[in-house]
Amino acid sequence: MADPSLYTYNSPLEGYENLDPLADEKVTEGPDAKSYINPPAKQQSSAYKSFADPITNGERGGFDIHIYFLQTDESEVAFATALHERIRREFPELRVYRVWDRPVGPHPVAMFEVNVFTPEQFGAFIPWLVINRGPLSALIHPNTGDDVRDHTQRATWMGQPIPLQVGMLRRLRQEKPKTNGS
Repeated sequence: MADPSLYTYNSPLEGYENLDPLADEKVTEGPDAKSYINPPAKQQSSAYKSFADPITNGERGGFDIHIYFLQTDESEVAFATALHERIRREFPELRVYRVWDRPVGPHPVAMFEVNVFTPEQFGAFIPWLVINRGPLSALIHPNTGDDVRDHTQRATWMGQPIPLQVGMLRRLRQEKPKTNGS
């Protein structure tokens, strides 16, 4: 995981400055008891329809999900292969890549990758994966154009985190040809 002090962060309240203070009133009964009563929104958050900037909303996909398995463990290989097939059958609209039977790129063990393109797909697939990933670990990361930060500081893990070869991503970033204006 990347040291958070390496990065800068926009204020979480950006776009919500100078508003009236929120009330401290809470629900007193029922299943929502003790939760705050929130003011009604003027409109639904745009995050329901598209990923927050700078996450890509295009052809690359907003998020990559890497599902890892130990290539020397027959039961994990069998589970990963079956999970791969199930994902392709149940979520045909997602981009599902081949099952790698060895380490590839910054990934130090075997894996396969799934891309999601919309918040709706993310909202359906990630809870499904929480329940169905079995003994496998999964890395969920956004695609913002900063591969190092996406695979580290912005990453979320299900299961046991796998140490990535982040140095490879750093070298690739340094080797990228510079374009006009950069």
